Amino acid sequence: MKVLFIGGSGNISTEVSKLCIKNGIDLYLFNRGNRKVKINGSKVILGDISDFANCSKILQDHQWDVVVNWIAFKPNDVENDIKLFRGKTKQYIFISSASAYQKPPASPFITESTPLKNPFWQYSRDKIECENILSKAYRDSDFPITIVRPSLTFDTVIPLPIGGWQEYTIVDRIKKGKKIIVHGDGTSLWTIMHAKDFAKGFIGLLGHQQTIGESFHITSDELLTWNQIHEAVAEAVGKKANIVHIPSDFLVKYDENLVGGLLGDKAHSVIFDNTKIKRFVPGFTATIPFKKAIQATVNWFETDPSRQTIKQETNDLIDKIIADYEALSSS
Repeated sequence: MKVLFIGGSGNISTEVSKLCIKNGIDLYLFNRGNRKVKINGSKVILGDISDFANCSKILQDHQWDVVVNWIAFKPNDVENDIKLFRGKTKQYIFISSASAYQKPPASPFITESTPLKNPFWQYSRDKIECENILSKAYRDSDFPITIVRPSLTFDTVIPLPIGGWQEYTIVDRIKKGKKIIVHGDGTSLWTIMHAKDFAKGFIGLLGHQQTIGESFHITSDELLTWNQIHEAVAEAVGKKANIVHIPSDFLVKYDENLVGGLLGDKAHSVIFDNTKIKRFVPGFTATIPFKKAIQATVNWFETDPSRQTIKQETNDLIDKIIADYEALSSS
């Protein structure tokens, strides 16, 4: 099977690429060659997917069994892909987002038929519009789409909403015993998945004829509260989390970037029903518990000091929010 990944060496896609090679897939990675990650056994095509004219020339002689775009975020991205790959691939997989599901949710139980609506986050609205464009192309002209909606999936990032992700600020604060913020009362339910587990579900969709025109989310079945998630990160560095609970509505006043990530995503309890992906990919199940996964991620950061980005502006923001909230609470 000849497969093209646009991207393919990111936080989620690296593990998928590795599993593809392990399973004998003829994998091509189309990217600019800027990332240090190397996928042994893959073939690299250098190019910039945003340069439509140049991509057309570079890819014109190729036919694909599957094309996966890991880095399509805007409607124009998928419109260009439709033009690039119409008649040149048997399957086109779009990486959407589980944040596209209805917010606030009418029910915490999420299936693939849950409405797509997110008034809080432009990122999610763009993903929804991309899905709409692709679905129309499938209905009108048989463009062979499959839509995949990951939720919070991680490998080489810290999956916490404040001071995490590519930053190491939140872990540094935990190590030093400083106060950290957990949104709400910390008891809302969430699901976090390691990229290796995601890869097991995703690879089963490649070349699967019955998935054309379908959408899937791929998540873990492990449910954790945000208190438990932060406590597990602290345990990974041998410390106890010094948690301050602050309402999401209060937090978003300080940083507009939190509006989408909290009100448009993590502030709500969600329970993903993975029946559909398990039906199409028999035997799939996520097996890596968060405690084990986050320990491996923390160890990855610890092996190279250059990965441990600590931002003073993030520390200052966290300190200010906590100080203001505690002053208000005591007044």
